[in-house]
Amino acid sequence: MTGPKPSWLCAIYLLYIIGSDAALSGLYIDNGVDQTIIHHSMTRHERQVVEHEILELLGLGERPRRSEAPPLDRSAPSFLLDVYKQLAEEHEQARPTRSSEMALSGEEQHAIDESDLIMTFQSKKHHLGALRHGHGRHVWFDVTSAPGDASSLLTAELRLHQAPVHTEDPTALYTVVAHRVISVDNLGGIEMERVAAVNTSVGTEGWLELNVTAALAKWLGAPADNRGFFITLHPHSQPERHVKPEEIGVQEDQGANSEGKQPFMVAFFKNGVKLDSSDAGARRKREARRWRNNGYSENYLRNPLTDTSHWTTRSCEIQTLYVSFKDLEWQDWIIAPDGYGAFYCSGECNFPLNAHKNATNHAIVQTLVHLLNPTQVPKPSCAPIKLSPISVLYYTDDSNVILRKYKNMVVKSCGCH
Repeated sequence: MTGPKPSWLCAIYLLYIIGSDAALSGLYIDNGVDQTIIHHSMTRHERQVVEHEILELLGLGERPRRSEAPPLDRSAPSFLLDVYKQLAEEHEQARPTRSSEMALSGEEQHAIDESDLIMTFQSKKHHLGALRHGHGRHVWFDVTSAPGDASSLLTAELRLHQAPVHTEDPTALYTVVAHRVISVDNLGGIEMERVAAVNTSVGTEGWLELNVTAALAKWLGAPADNRGFFITLHPHSQPERHVKPEEIGVQEDQGANSEGKQPFMVAFFKNGVKLDSSDAGARRKREARRWRNNGYSENYLRNPLTDTSHWTTRSCEIQTLYVSFKDLEWQDWIIAPDGYGAFYCSGECNFPLNAHKNATNHAIVQTLVHLLNPTQVPKPSCAPIKLSPISVLYYTDDSNVILRKYKNMVVKSCGCH
């Protein structure tokens, strides 16, 4: 399930053995003498409870349901997968030099760094899909599954792909304009509001980026008003003369050459999409009630992180803890990663506390007092001193994708506190 681990790490794995009847699941641990033993066999219902708790930890009420394998070749998931890989590399080393086709501007990079959650919306058909007005094009996105609101929205972009077109003057400048569709009457008349524009030349190849933050903010507050965007193009010096998008290579949503080039919208959210303290408290109460209602005592499942009766005594150090999303059969909606390497801290904080134990000054004093009065003052605890975030990339439905950052999820080092 995972790659080789250093021999000094105590491997603990949450392995969900899901057979054809999905009756049992197992929690396996390393017993400290290079032997892997089963700690507990869980019934189907117990496994469901564990899955539910992990979903709530991820901020999800239930797992998204999808009818087919993730189409990663489409533009929206491809964009966020590229961002995910960048973030994963940044957690291990300095920011890499990007060579992707989805090259990001400075503003986009800032939005990635500042946001807690990034969501992409793939263009979809709409009842106004056949709408035509001059030479423009209608583009619509379903934003009802957005987890944030206007107050948590940092910025939003509409991305359109442009392919080079061979003409007599490849440097000729054009302006691409995005309008928010306000209303359409029975005669086909359109009321629109201009929201963004960008200049390009007919020989350009790549992604055009239009800031549509104001439009998405309106739709998050009133989803029923979402009638999409209407895209128009005109020569830069002749705003009265409209041209068809394909004349300068702005690609359609469909067609043989549109694979990975479909229009999509990306939105960056901050702070408004995570559990607050009251939600976290409510979750803990629901968790306790759920286990109590099913007849489980606190010690029904022994905690392998505290039950060390089968381990040899060791000093405080980092240990391996891994949860496999594939073993949970979540690969139909989680794009990346394959699992969550959480790690944890375990071991004794005994006198003397050497420098390699990362002990605080207080822990050193507490250890000395413990030696004098062990029944009244406990030894310091082995706990994380450095944590890092993880990012999880997943589908909310058959087209929209979320990249969510979770702070303080991975233990990087341990010490005595």
